[in-house]
Amino acid sequence: MQIHFIAIGGSAMHNLAIALHKTGYIITGSDDEFFEPSKSRLAAHGLLPERQGWDPSRVTSTLDAVILGMHAKADNPELLRARELGMKIFSYPEYLYEHAKNKKRVVIGGSHGKTTITAMILHVLQQEGMDCDYMVGAQLEGFDVMVRLTSQASVMVIEGDEYLTSPIDLRPKFHLYKPDIALLSGIAWDHINVFPTFQQYIDQFVIFINQITAGGTLIYCSGDEELRNICPQSRTDISILPYGVPPHIISGGITHILFERDQYPMQVFGKHNLLNMNGARLVCNQLGIDDHSFYNAIQTFRGASKRLELIGRNESRVVYKDFAHAPSKVKATLEAVKEQFPDRKVVVCLELHTYSSLNKDFLDHYRGTLDPADRAIVYYSPHALLLKRLPEISKNQVMEGFMKTGLEVYTDSAEMAEALFSSSHHGDVLLMMSSGNYDGLDLKQLAIRWIER
Repeated sequence: MQIHFIAIGGSAMHNLAIALHKTGYIITGSDDEFFEPSKSRLAAHGLLPERQGWDPSRVTSTLDAVILGMHAKADNPELLRARELGMKIFSYPEYLYEHAKNKKRVVIGGSHGKTTITAMILHVLQQEGMDCDYMVGAQLEGFDVMVRLTSQASVMVIEGDEYLTSPIDLRPKFHLYKPDIALLSGIAWDHINVFPTFQQYIDQFVIFINQITAGGTLIYCSGDEELRNICPQSRTDISILPYGVPPHIISGGITHILFERDQYPMQVFGKHNLLNMNGARLVCNQLGIDDHSFYNAIQTFRGASKRLELIGRNESRVVYKDFAHAPSKVKATLEAVKEQFPDRKVVVCLELHTYSSLNKDFLDHYRGTLDPADRAIVYYSPHALLLKRLPEISKNQVMEGFMKTGLEVYTDSAEMAEALFSSSHHGDVLLMMSSGNYDGLDLKQLAIRWIER
């Protein structure tokens, strides 16, 4: 099989490309811009295009199929060429479903926590020796790739994103998977460029619930108001299981889960991670793993990449990076850090990178999210606005949106990095939150400088 990827540099796209390459497929691809880690990972597998940009001559009749990423536009010249040739064009969700349609499909959805819950499930299944295929949105410790496709595994675990499938298929990705076991972690309005009203956004989750196979299972967070409204009575032909925060204590800076007469020390922390863990436990129960086995296995889980990922520490200072970008994620992540380090000063640096976060009409949804921080910095890139074809926003609009006293706003990442160290108000804990990369800022070097100052 010979497959061409349009927008191969995307997080899920480049991992699917690598997964198919490892099975022996001939893979080519293109993109207009490459970022880390996809750039290095594609290069390591010999899949990085020699040049950036789109070239319709790459799409020929020798291809068996094209896989189209959401980053491409509907007028992409390679896409137009593929359609002109009458080629089979898949989105990556379509391709995953075709692969998994005869397997038991576990789909993790929700506005936040999807990657972490999926990662927790995969960690436990690996510890228990249970074979599965998967697609997850972050690099996981102990896993070579973020997508695994085999013929022998009977289960596939999929992180189910509610963003659109492709520029020519405007369904949310998680509508395509038809789960046997589904989990919803919560609903907090996101992707306003696609779902301009909150009700339209909620409706996507109702459709997702209706896609669960008859006799299947819906697991949902009972602490989420919107899920309480749509889940309990949604279907009579499926099992519906709610979950909340499990019993726990924090002792010596470590969170312990309390189950029956045992205490299980965890390497992750925060209410949102405990909720994620309890949801993952119920999924694993459905796959035949009992609670004691789950808690024994999850003790060694250290988190998914960029999900409260520790990147530097010494006795007095610590640095984390996190994927948080939506208001609910920013709020939950910051609260978790403040709870874990109640006696330390916390400095937060948030990059606005998504379509929603860079929309001036959405900025007030961030109001109050950074209030617990002892020092708060917001960064956004004018180049990102240009790439996303969004109107300019001003520093004053950002400050008015957050309404955080003393908020600092930067549009130059090098200037922002220097500002972290120029102030006498350094703090003890540094939390870097972004779904982007601060325009190529080296976070490892920044972390070293933070803890050694």
